[in-house]
Amino acid sequence: MAGIASTCFSSGVLFRANEVGGNGAFLAQYNGLRSVESVSAGIKPRGFVSAPVPKCRSRTIKAMVSSTVSAPKREKDPKKRVVITGMGLVSVFGNDIDTFYNKLLEGESGISLIDRFDASSFSVRFAGQIRGFSSKGYIDGKNDRRLDDCWRYCLVAGRRALEDANLGPQVLEIMDRSRIGVLVGSGMGGLTAFSNGVEALIQKGYKKITPFFIPYSITNMGSALLAIDTGLMGPNYSISTACATANYCFYAAANHIRRGEADIMVVGGTEAAVMPTGVGGFIACRALSQRNEEPQKASRPWDKGRDGFVIGEGCGVLIMESLESARKRGANIIAEYLGGSITCDAHHMTDPRSDGLGVSSCITKSLKDAGVSPEEVNYVNAHATSTLAGDLAEVNAIKMVFKDTSEIKMNGTKSMIGHGLGAAGGLEAIATIKAITTGWVHPTINQDNLEPDVTIDTVPNVKKKHEQSQIHLALVDTIQWLSLPPLPPNNTYAKQYFSIQVSAFGIIDFGMLKSSKASQ
Repeated sequence: MAGIASTCFSSGVLFRANEVGGNGAFLAQYNGLRSVESVSAGIKPRGFVSAPVPKCRSRTIKAMVSSTVSAPKREKDPKKRVVITGMGLVSVFGNDIDTFYNKLLEGESGISLIDRFDASSFSVRFAGQIRGFSSKGYIDGKNDRRLDDCWRYCLVAGRRALEDANLGPQVLEIMDRSRIGVLVGSGMGGLTAFSNGVEALIQKGYKKITPFFIPYSITNMGSALLAIDTGLMGPNYSISTACATANYCFYAAANHIRRGEADIMVVGGTEAAVMPTGVGGFIACRALSQRNEEPQKASRPWDKGRDGFVIGEGCGVLIMESLESARKRGANIIAEYLGGSITCDAHHMTDPRSDGLGVSSCITKSLKDAGVSPEEVNYVNAHATSTLAGDLAEVNAIKMVFKDTSEIKMNGTKSMIGHGLGAAGGLEAIATIKAITTGWVHPTINQDNLEPDVTIDTVPNVKKKHEQSQIHLALVDTIQWLSLPPLPPNNTYAKQYFSIQVSAFGIIDFGMLKSSKASQ
């Protein structure tokens, strides 16, 4: 994910697909699955890893992984096992989950010329802009006119996720809502509200600033508004780690459930930065592709012709719930969160570590927390922003952890929807869960001239059915960095770190599903 002044962290989460409801027919085809309790493959010791730091740094950073790592053990306590029972989104392909994923499978690009504002004088004039968005049935007309799009997307995606989890208003009314929390983050918050407030201040004076200026600008407003709208009184806040935002939220929300602080969490990321300040700001960073004549071909991860990312927007929300809670209320379990991790690259303002140490250590810690061995992962939904240095650094990190990548499929959702910034992790988590539940992996489009160092199957241009008949465990990689051209000598910026997030998803074994049904 892209970020400009934040710390580099990595986060990993694992989910496994379930079939307490509509997915039963497909999941019944999953054969040879090992039970959760029987997984005993160990994570290979990695010892000490050190790498030289560029000239801008004067010290070497060392990362250590214990040389005696015990065999991974997955969580057995149903109070601490975290499952996904609902999903909701707002995207460039609309608000319906199946439509969204079908468009991805078709390899359709959602990138187009910007018409929300006059971008004719901008050096970049295209984006993953959402069109035809309607909040009808979710937000009343008065509030709809006041709200920043960032919060409108959040409210619609959040409410749709709750509906998908069978947690509509009538159901919530009889539940203990102090046990249900909301954690929807944003990398940039209400950017339009903030820009309009500053413009009013400069042009008309402070007395003309709307009283909604501050409330609708701050990043926690999505979680707050969704809680007010639904009466959810559990943990409520936001996390803002730029493009790594949504995965941080998944990681934190799962830990709330594991610690017994909540039974259910409404979790994800939202962003609406396709507006003059957002586009102009990233142009100033020289982070965006400038293929104005071919916008649909601009986002091209791992392709030699890539020249920057394409800004996007939207919101992706998951309903995360303890297995015990989901079983008690007879919920349709879609997937299971297995574990996570967060780390820091601690390297440079614009360049990722070429050795991929920050990302690889995050993946390794994520796998350990999830009780998963590298050999079990056979799908990676990569960060893959289409930046020069970032794409290859990520691949290097993945190859460090997964020594044998022959059975791994790795794709880039951003090739079609652009970079959703704080919403990216949420949207890509949903794409990953759909890959698990359908067995179909969407393509990475615009793969015309692949970098020779990318030896993993990137699913170029056409969707693929996974050869193994199922996706065992899938990894979602979301990294907060900007990979830019070298800055001119007269640009002196403070050193900055980057956020790296890794999410992993996996299949809930069929035996557990049958026992889950029997208990309902």
